[in-house]
Amino acid sequence: MARLSMGVYIARRLLLAVGVIIGVSLITFILAYLVPADPARVYAGSNASAATVASIREQLGLNRPLPVQYLAYVGRALHGDFGTSYKLQTPVLSAIESRFPYTAALAGAGILVELLIGIPIGIISAARPRSWLDRGAMGFAMLGVSAPQFWLGLVLLYTFGYLWPIFPLGLAQSPSSIVLPAITVGLSGGVWYARVLRSAMLETLNADYVRTARAKGLGRLIVILRHALPNAITPIVTQLGLDMAYFLGGIVVVESVFGWPGVGQMAYQAIQNDDIPLIMGTVLFSAIIIVLINIFIDVLYAVLNPRVVHS
Repeated sequence: MARLSMGVYIARRLLLAVGVIIGVSLITFILAYLVPADPARVYAGSNASAATVASIREQLGLNRPLPVQYLAYVGRALHGDFGTSYKLQTPVLSAIESRFPYTAALAGAGILVELLIGIPIGIISAARPRSWLDRGAMGFAMLGVSAPQFWLGLVLLYTFGYLWPIFPLGLAQSPSSIVLPAITVGLSGGVWYARVLRSAMLETLNADYVRTARAKGLGRLIVILRHALPNAITPIVTQLGLDMAYFLGGIVVVESVFGWPGVGQMAYQAIQNDDIPLIMGTVLFSAIIIVLINIFIDVLYAVLNPRVVHS
């Protein structure tokens, strides 16, 4: 199989990314306009007259054929104009920019929780396979993976926000407000990382170079941290990138449960309000984030593992 240069590989992936984003925009546009709600009525308000609604429909171009509306939307989007939110009465891009810092903060905190849970548990389980520590850690991992985020979020809110009011009951009231949402976001991913890292570490610890390091008299901890862990952590890096892309696109369930003012909560509210421009904007924003981070992770994976062949 022919090997492509990194530049050609990135260019090819970017072209594919453009196709994916176009496909996402087209499908979302069609689905949004298949909703029985009248966008002009949503924009005008429930008390507006029929003449006002008809005038708004004309101004927004909603009386034109759907393909014409889509092409007009794409043309505006290429110039950074994603329309105006019907409900918020502000440009969609400005609305997303105002919410994105909250989503980014929650994504970073969630990733931190995942790493703090996944890496230590994975290393301990691999270092003592089939011990009571290993069995207990994997049992905890099974419970963590099985717990739905909305249920876990509500339990944490009730326990540590109401029964023992250690943390705020939702919203972004103070720096401590991010703790419970971050745990909710990161727990399932963290325990999954632990299982993946344990499996990779067990395979790596049986490799010839690890046995050689032990034969040289290196301590067990040094062998694990310096030789086994760097070679076993590649799957974690890949999954970490996928999680970051998902989190930055807006964590709808968690943000809604905790009232966290991020992109995910705004997307959920846009769906409730039939706010089509805002729905389109948040979906496209999420798609772009996911596609770009996936490309970055592919490149990073190739850097970490030069044996990867791009074709």
